[in-house]
Amino acid sequence: MNYLSDHTNLAEGLFDFNISGFEAKALEIFRFQAANNPVYRQYLELLGIRLFDIEKLADIPFLPVGFFKTHKVACGDFQPQAIFESSGTTGSVNSRHFVKDAGIYQESFLNGFRKFYGDPADWCIIGLLPSYLERQHSSLVFMVNELVKRSSQKESGFYLYEFDKLAETLKQLERRRQKTLLIGVSFALLDFAEKFAMKLQHTVVMETGGMKGRREEMTRQQVHEVLKSQLGLSQVHSEYGMTELLSQGYSKGEGIFHVSNTMKILVRDEDDPFQVHDNGPEVRRGVINVVDLANLYSCAFIATEDAGKLYPDGSFEVTGRVDNSDIRGCSLMVV
Repeated sequence: MNYLSDHTNLAEGLFDFNISGFEAKALEIFRFQAANNPVYRQYLELLGIRLFDIEKLADIPFLPVGFFKTHKVACGDFQPQAIFESSGTTGSVNSRHFVKDAGIYQESFLNGFRKFYGDPADWCIIGLLPSYLERQHSSLVFMVNELVKRSSQKESGFYLYEFDKLAETLKQLERRRQKTLLIGVSFALLDFAEKFAMKLQHTVVMETGGMKGRREEMTRQQVHEVLKSQLGLSQVHSEYGMTELLSQGYSKGEGIFHVSNTMKILVRDEDDPFQVHDNGPEVRRGVINVVDLANLYSCAFIATEDAGKLYPDGSFEVTGRVDNSDIRGCSLMVV
């Protein structure tokens, strides 16, 4: 394949381009990664993909997310500034994301946060992420830690299982009418809410998912109903992110996610995973593919294992998980 590799200014303007230029930027990044990412290049070759076959975003092949567990998905040979690793059960294989430039990740999540919530300096940022803090290499902890640093409130920080202290802190912040973000893993938020019922009027509660055997599995809707009931909330917010992505989506309620400017959602058919659809006039159902332009030096085109709905305005909903990989081609490459 004759893929271009001279993309020395690829990162320039990554967070500044008009959203109408998304497809052109995605195609440029595709050509760069096809030339410089050995894993992605081999995947394309085994699929018989030719450069001139790719004319629009939906034509781009999406790399199955499972490759981050079995291969080093990276463009070129570099010393990573960060290595993010997914959580997992004992004996499981975790995903690893080698990040060449941690500054791109930082700029990505700060741009996304500002788009949906404004300046982090205006917020008290509280992280209730015990399962993430107990291990290294969490991209979520990296993100929340940076938001905490940019907060102007002395109460900002991480809490492990200090529920008494957290409850008292939230009450103080509520009395001051201080805008507060409590971002936490689902099981810890549920544990806290069940022990300390209260009415939060100036606090946004954001769950990041994750039971991981800590509690009986619940749907997102069930988790939200408990949190709303116990904490006096009208809505519970959510963050859509993963180790393999450097951009995030956010939901301000009802499980409907909106994305930052460097991210776009498409869906693929469950029966034909290479049939990919952009948003259209009707709700599209399928398995979620993510374009993440911030994944500049890994792979920007990720086929997830999340089933979902894609709405006409580009927002999306996660409805479940695909138990077994539906991407033909995973077995083409030797682990």
